[in-house]
Amino acid sequence: MKKLKLLILIFSLALCIPLAFFVFKTYRGLEREEAATLRYFAETLFDEMEQALAVLVQTEEGRAIDEFNFQVLPSGGRRGVDEPQRSPLSQIPRENYIRGYFQNNPDGSFQTPLVETGGQIPPEHAELISELKDANEIFNRKRVTVTDRVKFRPAEIIAEKEGKQVSGLADRYLDLSRAQRSKIYLGQTEKRLEKITVGQAANIAKPASPQVMRSSVPLAGKPKDRKDVPSMAEGRVGDKTLSFKKPRFEESFVAESVDAGQPTAEADTDDATGFQVEVAPLRAVFLNDGQIFIFRRIMIESQIYRQGFLLGVDAFLGYLTRTYFLTQPLSQFTALRLSVVDQEREAKVVQVGEISQNPDFILNRGFPSPFSFLKASLTCDRIPRSDGRQTLSIMLIVLALIVLMGLFAIYRSVRTIVELSDRRSQFVSSVTHELKTPLTNIRMYIEMLEQGIAANPEREQEYFRILDSEGVRLSRLINNVLEMSKLEKSQRHINLQTGTFEEVIAETQAVMSEKLKQEGFILTVRPGRLRPFKYDREVMIQVLINLIENSIKFGRSASDRKIGIQTVQEPKEVKIMVSDTGPGIPRHALKKVFHDFYRVDNSLTRTTRGTGIGLALVKKFIHLMGGTVTASDNDGPGCTITIRLPA
Repeated sequence: MKKLKLLILIFSLALCIPLAFFVFKTYRGLEREEAATLRYFAETLFDEMEQALAVLVQTEEGRAIDEFNFQVLPSGGRRGVDEPQRSPLSQIPRENYIRGYFQNNPDGSFQTPLVETGGQIPPEHAELISELKDANEIFNRKRVTVTDRVKFRPAEIIAEKEGKQVSGLADRYLDLSRAQRSKIYLGQTEKRLEKITVGQAANIAKPASPQVMRSSVPLAGKPKDRKDVPSMAEGRVGDKTLSFKKPRFEESFVAESVDAGQPTAEADTDDATGFQVEVAPLRAVFLNDGQIFIFRRIMIESQIYRQGFLLGVDAFLGYLTRTYFLTQPLSQFTALRLSVVDQEREAKVVQVGEISQNPDFILNRGFPSPFSFLKASLTCDRIPRSDGRQTLSIMLIVLALIVLMGLFAIYRSVRTIVELSDRRSQFVSSVTHELKTPLTNIRMYIEMLEQGIAANPEREQEYFRILDSEGVRLSRLINNVLEMSKLEKSQRHINLQTGTFEEVIAETQAVMSEKLKQEGFILTVRPGRLRPFKYDREVMIQVLINLIENSIKFGRSASDRKIGIQTVQEPKEVKIMVSDTGPGIPRHALKKVFHDFYRVDNSLTRTTRGTGIGLALVKKFIHLMGGTVTASDNDGPGCTITIRLPA
């Protein structure tokens, strides 16, 4: 048995170790796949945000540089001939995160397309214009620290780069690391040169008041440096007055045109009457915790203008969160953190979801210029299991149970086979002894009779009774072996007939009386009133004989040698109980005693011979008749075998 356990253990290890390794590798692979999938979605989320910012940047970079007044002349138009058109920026921006557009002039003055021609401020725009004017004043204080770090680049090279676009999402994802290392700007990366007409130049430097506008006669030529202070124009809304300085470029431009005697803007414009403009990439200046000025630097004839829009930080972060994160399925199990950083200080933070100290997944993203102030972080406390990993976990549990059950079944089966083999070997030895003993007795008494050792007829009769008893014993043993063989081959047939049980008990007593007398046992029968029921008469006699012989065999050591048979009539069955006063049956062996060739392993059985088929035959016979048999300990010494048959 130890060898059997060792072999099963080796087999289990040989089966489970490779299987566990395979499952572990598959499980880890699925975990990595889940992390890669989550990373892909996170990268896609940030790419979509970046793409939206890129579209915004491209829109603003493509905006005409002369749209920052309420009315502008058409491109290439002639003053006094063509009617001015309303600027597309004269309305409140559709995007709620863009507060409004304005232009910072070379002298620091402020103008916005929201102010109507003549300096009229619409009442609905008064508060917004005041906010933009305050932002311009903050910018004037900060712009001395703003440096221009981009290089000059012709416009045609910029166009070549803008025409080179990524083909699709997959290419963007596969080329992500290289692109992130090389990408610095969302839009143009260097300065470009742009040619504008005289009319466009007049639009850029147009004063806020109609008096100044009429006095401005734009002519081609390079303006001279002037030291006079720009004139002032005022706009009123109710009791509120807002002042706007006339740009120095306009003054110089008008004066120089008159002195040079050049033709007016009413003439057709051509290359000789145009201006070369230097346009820098968009940049961002952090004004305060809630406002950012995103602008481009325009240089015309050494005059620098700064055009752009005021970005509301709270509305901007809310827009990104609502539009690109909350609509995604990953928002259910991840957390997004958007922050605006000013000189390594988090000025504003928007967070959606809980962020733990040790998340399973984290991905940070910094956005290119001009939105380099924006940082994003996506975290996940626990990466959700995919359907594959969940299925694998269930399969692993089921497989483990199957393997354990299979190994247990193999162990039980092999153990049963081994035990049965051992019992068969013991059975052969026991049968040999059981056959040898009566044969030896028969031979001995026959020799004694032949030699005339018996001195009188009474002694001879005693010898003859012993010979008959040993013959019956031998015959019964051989019959049990034959019956067991027939039962194993399913060749034993049961002949059920209806009858009373008193005849069976009477015949059993007649057969076993001599044996009981020789062994000194008393058989007590307590019959109940049994209704006729179906049973095989010969089989039932053999069953009772086997039970009585088993009690005699193991009860010889008892001081009170008694065997009792009791019958009880119940509503649906008949109970037949055979009890004795022997040593009884150990609790652990109460069910095993009915197994084939089983013998209780104790000191008694080591000295008491038996084949181990008597009780096994009893169980098989009773089952063939549709009944059951059980063993139990008595309150006193001995045990009781209970047979239940259908009534």
